[in-house]
Amino acid sequence: MGIRKARLDDWQEIKALLDQLDYPNTDTFIKEKIEKLLDHPDEELLVYVDKNKAVAFISLHFIPQIALKGDFARISYFAVDVSVRSHGIGREIEEYCVELAKARGCDRIEVHCHSRRTAAHRFYIRQGFTESPKYFMKRLD
Repeated sequence: MGIRKARLDDWQEIKALLDQLDYPNTDTFIKEKIEKLLDHPDEELLVYVDKNKAVAFISLHFIPQIALKGDFARISYFAVDVSVRSHGIGREIEEYCVELAKARGCDRIEVHCHSRRTAAHRFYIRQGFTESPKYFMKRLD
């Protein structure tokens, strides 16, 4: 089938993909998060469906910039099921998101990808991303 907007009933498949990214125990809040993202005007939550199953998903945020002409898009989560990796699904989703970002006035896409995800780093480099070191975070808990 290909790429489509996520639906709330995709929650179990999205949860399974998050498990593969080492984000376990999301089942207590995942439906609430999906609903929130689906209702947000600056968010695209997409899935890739193959044989009536969501085998990949991406969460893409559009962020207006006040000091720069172009806005930017941020990939916050992106997962392709291990059973279908290296079949072009990730590339297809990323290229689709590039077009969405351009249509929204974005001139760049960024992604934070943990240092342990070396295979993902190779994917992003193949897709034309360049490393932009220094990422700071402050925990609020």
